[in-house]
Amino acid sequence: MIPCLRVQVSFVVLSQGANVVVGSLEPFGKMFQHAFNVQGVVPNNEAIVSMALVQFGTSTALIMFFGMLVNILIARFTKLKHIFLTGHHTLYMACMLAVIFSVSGFTGTGLIIVGSLTLGAIMSLSPFMLQGFMRHMTGSDSIGLGHFGGFGYFLSGKIGEIIGKNSKEIISTEDTDFPKGLSFLRDSTVAIGLTMMVIYLIVAIVAGGEYVASEYPDAGNHILFALMKGAQFAAGVYVILSGVRLILNEILPAFKGISEKLVPNSIPALDCPIVFTMAPNAVLIGFFSSFVGGILSLIIMGLMGTTMILPGVVPHFFCGATAGVFGNAKGGRKGAIIGAFIHGILISFLPLFLMPVLGELGFANSTFSDADFTIAGIFFGILGSNLGRIGVIVGLAAVYLGIFIYSAMKKEKAIN
Repeated sequence: MIPCLRVQVSFVVLSQGANVVVGSLEPFGKMFQHAFNVQGVVPNNEAIVSMALVQFGTSTALIMFFGMLVNILIARFTKLKHIFLTGHHTLYMACMLAVIFSVSGFTGTGLIIVGSLTLGAIMSLSPFMLQGFMRHMTGSDSIGLGHFGGFGYFLSGKIGEIIGKNSKEIISTEDTDFPKGLSFLRDSTVAIGLTMMVIYLIVAIVAGGEYVASEYPDAGNHILFALMKGAQFAAGVYVILSGVRLILNEILPAFKGISEKLVPNSIPALDCPIVFTMAPNAVLIGFFSSFVGGILSLIIMGLMGTTMILPGVVPHFFCGATAGVFGNAKGGRKGAIIGAFIHGILISFLPLFLMPVLGELGFANSTFSDADFTIAGIFFGILGSNLGRIGVIVGLAAVYLGIFIYSAMKKEKAIN
């Protein structure tokens, strides 16, 4: 009972830290759009899901429930041993699949079956493809990453790996040498707080005091408002890191006991902040690099005359930071910067290609953001729009055939 309570408290700490970060970034996004006069679609999972649940709430709930069971069955009977434990992302993916498959012509029981099988497969495959990098960073297979930005992190990690192979010396983001007078910057909380204060301050000044006062009447002076939001961001990151440490201390022993009885050799796949403690400097570097990639993508879309996908600050922080950690794993600072930058471009253009297959939701002012959402949506959406339900079923069958072939061939180890 006590260990379960500790695990629950750990997740509460983590989620509250994430809420603090999101709360500090929301005004930043609005001020950025006003300051630089840009309008367009903002990729945000929470926003698009809140709209979709009005019509697809029941289907989403059933797909989520049965998809989790499918994930457990895959872990029990195949070599893909991850149990996906990030509940809110499971909900978002279930919702997107309900939308995509409804547009493809599935209804009722057929929609639930196809959606659940697809969700379970994605919940198993996403952490599976990242496990090589997780093993490199942790030294074991005791933990996995359960977050549907997996393809973006994998791409960033591979870019870092290529950079590392072609570099004579790999300097990690955590090995930065500061001058004696700046030694206080070794404290990641201080470094993150000061950096975000400066960035927030620039955007607030460009946006103007009148805009800040009209949007946030209780904010007071816009300069102080910017400084406080920068400090709030750093505080949120600090709480997240504390929550991660609590989770690692509590959930791994508890999960080991469960896995030995239900799913032997299973691996818990946890939310993306679980890697933040592995390279705190890469978190900030990844965020900024990914955001710059988003800004460059916005400029390119403007020149091309397409729908403008605005850089969503929340996905660029959580996903970009994680991409920075993966890029740093084998590529050091260069890997973190370049890997996260390419990731920023990826999560800017993929939502653009996803919008046409979302049906009526494709005309909304928001869309799904993270890489796995968009790739899965585009893949099954194109199959459905061109080949109908048969195309979706064939595509899903091919995914499971790949899982079973791998499991049959891989007899010695659960993860390659």
